[in-house]
Amino acid sequence: MNKHIESVTPETTDLSRRSFLVGTAAAGLVLGYAGVPGIGEALAAPSNFEPSVWYAIAPDGLVTVTCGKADMGQHIASTMAQIVAEELGAKWSDMRVALASNDPKFNDPVLGAQITGGSWSTMMNFDAMSRAGAAGRIALTEAAAAAMGLPPYFKDELVVRDSMVSHPKSKKQMSFADIVKSGKATKTFTPDELKAIKLKTPDQYTMIGVSVPQLDIPSKTNGTAKYGIDVMLPGMAYGAVVTPPVRFGATVKSVDDSAARKVPGFIKAVTLDDKTGTTSGWVVAVAGTYANAKKAAQALKIDYDGGPNAKVSSQSLLDEAKRLQKLEDSGQFFVKDGDPAAAFGTAAKVLEAEYTTSINIHAPMEPMNATAEFRGDILHIYSGNQFATRSGAIAAGAAGIDPKFVVMHQMWLGGGFGRRLDADMMIPAVQAAKAIGKPVKVIYTRENDMTMDFSRPLTYQKVKAGVDGDGKLVALSHDVVSAWPTARWGIPDFLTPSVDKKGPLDSFTVNGADFFYTVPNHYVRAIKNEMAHNATPSGQLRSVAPGWTFWAVESMIDEIAAAAGKDPAQFRISLLDGAGKNDGGAQRLRNTLLAAMGLAGYGTRQLPKGEGMGVACVSSQERATASWTACVAHVAVAPSGNVTVKKLTVATDVGTQVHPDNIRAQVEGAALWGLSLAMYEKATLKDGGIEQTNFDSYTPLRMSQMPEVAIAVIANGEKATGVGEPAVTVIAPAIGNAIFNASGARVRALPITAEAVKGAMKA
Repeated sequence: MNKHIESVTPETTDLSRRSFLVGTAAAGLVLGYAGVPGIGEALAAPSNFEPSVWYAIAPDGLVTVTCGKADMGQHIASTMAQIVAEELGAKWSDMRVALASNDPKFNDPVLGAQITGGSWSTMMNFDAMSRAGAAGRIALTEAAAAAMGLPPYFKDELVVRDSMVSHPKSKKQMSFADIVKSGKATKTFTPDELKAIKLKTPDQYTMIGVSVPQLDIPSKTNGTAKYGIDVMLPGMAYGAVVTPPVRFGATVKSVDDSAARKVPGFIKAVTLDDKTGTTSGWVVAVAGTYANAKKAAQALKIDYDGGPNAKVSSQSLLDEAKRLQKLEDSGQFFVKDGDPAAAFGTAAKVLEAEYTTSINIHAPMEPMNATAEFRGDILHIYSGNQFATRSGAIAAGAAGIDPKFVVMHQMWLGGGFGRRLDADMMIPAVQAAKAIGKPVKVIYTRENDMTMDFSRPLTYQKVKAGVDGDGKLVALSHDVVSAWPTARWGIPDFLTPSVDKKGPLDSFTVNGADFFYTVPNHYVRAIKNEMAHNATPSGQLRSVAPGWTFWAVESMIDEIAAAAGKDPAQFRISLLDGAGKNDGGAQRLRNTLLAAMGLAGYGTRQLPKGEGMGVACVSSQERATASWTACVAHVAVAPSGNVTVKKLTVATDVGTQVHPDNIRAQVEGAALWGLSLAMYEKATLKDGGIEQTNFDSYTPLRMSQMPEVAIAVIANGEKATGVGEPAVTVIAPAIGNAIFNASGARVRALPITAEAVKGAMKA
C-alpha cells in the first residue's frame, strides 16, 4: 500500500477477511473515505471497540455495522446488522449501518471480492457475520467480568441481552457503553478460534426471524441518506454524455463544439479514450450546471465511424445463434451425463422445441451517475456500485493509474438489478475530471442508459427430450446460445471449466439447466454467440441465466407431460426423487411445489372456460447456491389471444429467514419483475443500436396490470438461501404452462404476446 493511501486509511490492510481482531481500535470504524453522509460518519473516536472489520461499538454503546454489500433497496445493510445483533446480544435501537469503501479488508468473506449479486449476500455472509457478533459478545463478557471484579471462571454465568452484560447471582451488570469505556476489551481471535465458536441454534434466536424496523428507512425518508446522484463537491462541474447510434464498436471521427461554446458555463467536450474497452464512441460535454451540460451535449456535432456492428440487428443475432447451434463442435459442455443420442434412438417418443428470449433492459429509477475527483495522486469515485473490486480497477484504467490509488465512496443505490455491476458511468466522470482539473459529476439521461445498458442478452435454446413407453423421461439435451456476460468481465475465476475439457465456459449463461430432476441421460451445451457478445455487450440482469434456462426447461417439462398424458405437477414430483447427486435438493424443491399447489388450490376445482393454471419449480441460482422456489400461475386467455394473469402463487424455501417482512417483499417484487419480463418487456436491435429509448417504447409492468400475488415462505432452519432473484425465474414458464392449459396454445418466445398466443391457438 502506498504512503498516500496509508494517510487516508490509518488501519493496515493485512487483516485476513476471515480474521476478526478484538481490542481497542487505534482509529474509528469509519475510515476517512468509508463514511456515507447521514449514516454514522462521525464515529472516528479513538476509544471505539472494533470486534471485527465489520462493526464497531462506540463509547455511547451504539453499534455500527459496515455492510460490504451494495444496498439498492433490498435492505441488505439492515440484514447484516440483524445477524450481528443476534449473536452480539445488542439492542436493536442501538444498531446503526454504514456502507463499506473498496478497502480490500471489506472483501466478501467467501468470494474474496466486493460484489453484490446472485442472491448471494445473506447466504454467503450469514456465518461470517454471526461469528463476528459472537466474537464481540465473548470479548465483552470477559471484559465485563474483569471490570466487575469477578473471577474469570464466572464469565460463563454472565448473560448478554439488550446491550447489557449481567451477572444474575451477584446482580452486577454493565452496559456495552461502560465496557467500551473501561478499555478492558482486548481479546483477539485467530481464524481457527473463530471457526470453533459455537453459534446459537435456531431455537435460541431472539432477533433473527423478527421483522424489526429497517435501519435505512429513517435516513431515506428524511433525506439524509445520500445516493450517488446527491453527491456535491466544492467546485464541481457536470458532465452529460453523448453516445453513438451504435451500441458498441463506433469511433468518433470528429467533434464540432462551436455551437456548444455558446452555451453559458460550457467548459469542454471530452472524447473518451477508454483503454478498458467498456465504452466506444462516447463524448462527454462538461459545463458548470447539469442543465447546461445537457444543452452543450445536444449542441455538439459529432461525426462517427459506425464500426463493425453498424448493421447488426436482433434478427441477425438470432440467425447467428441458430447457425451456431447446428454446428456439432460449437460451444462447451456444462453437463454431460449418460448418452442422450443413444437414448433418443430407443425412445418411444422424442420431442424437440426452440425457446427464445429477447434483449431486456435494467432501467433502475436512479439514473446512472458517478462523480470523480482527483486529490493529488488519489482518485476518489462517488457512486453506488455492485462490484467495487472490478469497478475500482476500471476507473483506474480510465485514469491510467494503479488501482491502489482509487478510493471508492459507496453510496446508496436507487435500484441496481445487476446494472450497477458495471462501471461505464465512472469512465466519462474520470476522464472529464482529469481533462478539466476539477471534480465532475456525470449523470445519464434515461435515453443514455437504455441505449447503452449492459442488457440481458438475446438467447436461443434448443431442447430435445425422449420418453420411454411408460412416459418416463429418459434423455434431454439442451443447447443454450447467447452472449457471455461474465466472460466480458475478463475475470478467469468467474468462469467454469467445461466438462469436455474444451476450456472455460460462462456458467452464468447456463446455470439452472443443471436441474434437480432425475434424468439418466442429460447434456447441456453452452455456446457463445460472438456476434451478440460484440454487438450487444451484455450484463447480469436480475435472475441471470435461470431467467432464460428455466423458461426452456420448465416449458419443456410441461410439453413432455402433455405428450405422456400426465399431470404436469405430478410429473415433476416423479422426477424429483432425490436420486444420486440430486439428494436433498430435489426433496426441498418438491416441497415448495407442493406448498404452492396447496396454497393455490391447484387441481381442486373446475376453472371457467378459457382459464388455466400452470406450474413451474426452480432451483435458482447456481446449483451450489440453490434457492428453492415454485409457482402456480392462474391465467385467463381470450379468443383474441390476450392473456390476463389473475394470480401468482409463489412458495419459496429460504432455510433461515432473517427478516420475514423483507423476505415477502423481495419475493413479491421478484415475482412481479418476472411477470414484467414474461409479458411486457422487449428491446430490439436495429443497425447496431437499441431502438427503445424510454418507457414509452420499453414498457415494463404497469400498476393496472398487477395480478393478485400470494406468497408462502418455508423457513426450516437450514442454511439461509437467497430471495432477491429466484422468484423471477419461475414466473414465465408457469404463465406459459397456464396459457397452454387454458387455451391449448404453446408459446415458446418471451415476451408472450397476444399475437403469438392467437397464432398458437390456431396451430
